Amino acid sequence: MIKSVGVVGTGMLGAAIARRLAQAGHKVFVYNRTSQKALDLTSCGCVYASSPKEVAQLSDLVITVVRDGSAVLDVSFGKDGIIHGCETAPVIADMSTISPMDSVKINKRFEEHNIVWLGTPVMGGPDAAADGRLVLIADGDKASFDGIRDVFDVLCNKIHYVGKSGTAHAVKLCMNMQIASLAVSLSEGITLARIMNVPPETFLDVLNSTYFGTGMSRNKAFKMINSQYNATFTLENLTKDLNIICDTAKPSDVYLEMSQTILSMYTRALSGGMGDLDYTGILEFVRQNTKSDNS
Repeated sequence: MIKSVGVVGTGMLGAAIARRLAQAGHKVFVYNRTSQKALDLTSCGCVYASSPKEVAQLSDLVITVVRDGSAVLDVSFGKDGIIHGCETAPVIADMSTISPMDSVKINKRFEEHNIVWLGTPVMGGPDAAADGRLVLIADGDKASFDGIRDVFDVLCNKIHYVGKSGTAHAVKLCMNMQIASLAVSLSEGITLARIMNVPPETFLDVLNSTYFGTGMSRNKAFKMINSQYNATFTLENLTKDLNIICDTAKPSDVYLEMSQTILSMYTRALSGGMGDLDYTGILEFVRQNTKSDNS
């Protein structure tokens, strides 16, 4: 049974995960490259650790929630990385959004040291983590996953075990493609309604009464039309994920035209200083671009 859990990476999602686990009674050790983000969690019962190595030494399960594949490699195998603190062979579970190729490579490196590494990316942001409503996509050794499932049951209301290493992160990229396309579709629908002098609320009310309504159109779109973009998942981070999506397709000579187009939009929005907005802030880019085209 898992008694102590380490969380390496305490940005918005990692911090919410750490708080939720501490509230559920787990001993939680936290590390972040920007130390203050981890130190802030001591007020809710988490214990600060000075390195990923120390987190691994103190934990039965280590959860990594960092920016990308290179960050996972760094906290795993770099100086004072997780690998150097695995004398008791904790299970490592990665909730970051990375390419499936990186996932397979990282898993193999841990396997060489007889350490279990699982892909465990999640859908849902900090609010979902705080309420135990994340959706988990898991891969890797099934018996090892079953042995730590009780921890994820605290964080998630749905869990999908999808098979061999790399599969979970592949599914996660497919899901983030949906997020980006829905955000752009909503933004262009709202913009089109406005230029035709239709209140965007009317468009959304009709949309949400149909088969085509989504969680985003019900829960985020009304904030979008009021320019409320408090970030739960930043535009910058979704741009990073869109780059990973398009890069992942390249070795198979697959051209994802919609994803490439949306990546171009998000990249230009990022260059325009919108990176800290919620990803739904792409509406501001669409709005500004429309004004520019009509000037």
